[in-house]
Amino acid sequence: MNKLKSHCFFKGENSIAIGKIKEYDFPWLVVPKIKEIIEYIIPTLSKEYEEISEGVFVFRGANISKTACIFKPCIICEGAEIRHGAFLRGNVIVGKGAVVGNSSEIKNSILFDGACVPHYNYVGDSIVGYRAHLGAGAIISNLKGDGSNVKIRYKEQVLDTGMRKLGAIIGDEAEVGCGCVLNPGTIIFSGARIYPLQSIRGSVDSGTIYKGEGNTVKRI
Repeated sequence: MNKLKSHCFFKGENSIAIGKIKEYDFPWLVVPKIKEIIEYIIPTLSKEYEEISEGVFVFRGANISKTACIFKPCIICEGAEIRHGAFLRGNVIVGKGAVVGNSSEIKNSILFDGACVPHYNYVGDSIVGYRAHLGAGAIISNLKGDGSNVKIRYKEQVLDTGMRKLGAIIGDEAEVGCGCVLNPGTIIFSGARIYPLQSIRGSVDSGTIYKGEGNTVKRI
C-alpha cells in the first residue's frame, strides 16, 4: 500500500493544491474533495488573481481564449493557457504554465503545474501531475459501463474506492500517447510512457514503457 501513496506520484510542491493533497494518504481520495479544496484555497489567493466571473479566479496574464467556456468553481494559475473551444466544467484547478487545449474538456480535476492536455482530450475526476502530457485524442474514462464502483488495481491488490466516478491518477512527467483510453481507476506512476492507441487498465509503473497488454519494458 505504501507504493500507492500520493508521494509516489507527485514528488515536489508543484500545485497550488499540494498542501491539501498531502492530507490524504492516497491520491484518488482527493478526487471527491476537489470542490472543497478549491473553496479552501480561494480565500488564500493573492491579489494577482482576478475573479473574471462568479467563482472563476484567474491569475493576471493567464492566456484564456474568448471561446473557452469556464464554469465555477475554478482556479487558473500563472502562465496557464486555455485554448480555443476548451470546456472547464467546474471543480477544476489549472496549474502554473499548464495547457488546456483545443476542444478539450476538463471536469472535477486537478492539473498540476506544467501539465498539458492540448488537443481533443477529456479529463474527468482525475489528477494530472507535474509536466504530465496527454497526446492528441487521449481520453480518460471516469464511469464504468455497468455503473458499479471503480476499483484500483495494482499488481495483486484490488481496492474498491467506493466511487462510481473516478478517472485516472497520472504522476509527474508521465507521457500518454495519442488516441489512448485510460479506463476508470487507471494509475500511471511518475515518468511512465504509454504507446499510442492503447486501452489501459490497472497501473503502469514508474520508469516503464507500456507498449500493450503484457508488453511493458523498462526505459533505458
